[in-house]
Amino acid sequence: MKAKTVWAMGLLLTLLGCSKLTLENYNQIGPGMRYDEVTQLIGQPEKCDDVMGLRNCVWGDEQRSINVTFAGGKVLLFSSSNLK
Repeated sequence: MKAKTVWAMGLLLTLLGCSKLTLENYNQIGPGMRYDEVTQLIGQPEKCDDVMGLRNCVWGDEQRSINVTFAGGKVLLFSSSNLK
């Protein structure tokens, strides 16, 4: 049983280390990209808010993040924090 726990923890750490929130991926985001193109690149957002025809989505947390605002399903504005 102990070996399975160690294996599971190793797998979890490997998956966490493969985050798509990288500066390289952020630099591939551009104005006019569709929502589905962004999610293919960096995964599903942690949250999205819809206000007055704009959708603002956040990937990541307080440590590092990517914020993207969509208008008509396409990137209008985007920013990042603490990406490496």
